[in-house]
Amino acid sequence: MDDTRSDRQLPPGVPRGVWDYTQADFIASDYDRYFENHGLMKYDMEVVKQFAPEAGRVLDLGCGTGRAILELANSQRPGIAVDLSQRMLELVRTKATAANKPVCCVRANLVELDFLPDDSIEYAVCLFSTLGMIKTQRARQVMLDQVARVLTPSGHLVLHVHNRWFNLYDPGGPWWLFGSLMRAPFFKDLEVGDKYYAYRGINNFYLHVFSKREISRLLRMAGLRVAKWIPLNAACDGVLAQPNRLESLRASGWIMICKRV
Repeated sequence: MDDTRSDRQLPPGVPRGVWDYTQADFIASDYDRYFENHGLMKYDMEVVKQFAPEAGRVLDLGCGTGRAILELANSQRPGIAVDLSQRMLELVRTKATAANKPVCCVRANLVELDFLPDDSIEYAVCLFSTLGMIKTQRARQVMLDQVARVLTPSGHLVLHVHNRWFNLYDPGGPWWLFGSLMRAPFFKDLEVGDKYYAYRGINNFYLHVFSKREISRLLRMAGLRVAKWIPLNAACDGVLAQPNRLESLRASGWIMICKRV
């Protein structure tokens, strides 16, 4: 099942570590068990269900094994599940068939969504910091531009990202943050907020973590407006207490409800 490619053959915006992660069968096969008790995966679905339209097409960007799309899709809300992992999509397809859910599975890069028509999606989700797995600001902007293009004028995007400044509270986090700020100006292939680390057997997994100002700018440039910010607590399983107190530093991340401008 693994799709082995050289670095030059990788899709736009997909770093080596993320490619290896999406192509590893063991990641997909163990995905549901591994994240079974993760607080964010429970809380973000509570948020998503509140903003699901009564009818319309649903797009799940980086669908994993289908937890969001299978929750939302029904006879009035046909779903499109997009992921780079063929094995993940096979699991989604099997679950959708068993549950009689109208879900179309598409293996695609989130930076290349040209197969979707303009104004065709009423509801899109991009959860669990999937946007942060896209490398380079330019590629992330292209992805958000594409989402804005395919949303209907009344459509919504629910997006989650991690907060860069929350690393101040992690062991070793302040040193990483200082190093990121100092090194990025001198390395062409490194941006402030880029992290490389060992994760679930992938030695060079990549994740970009955002400041609130950065993600606000990207969304604004894409023509998306944040209708609601939900700052997350340290466990990612609920809203940050007293969000008016230095939210930009204390939130572990944000779930954002976005609309087209």
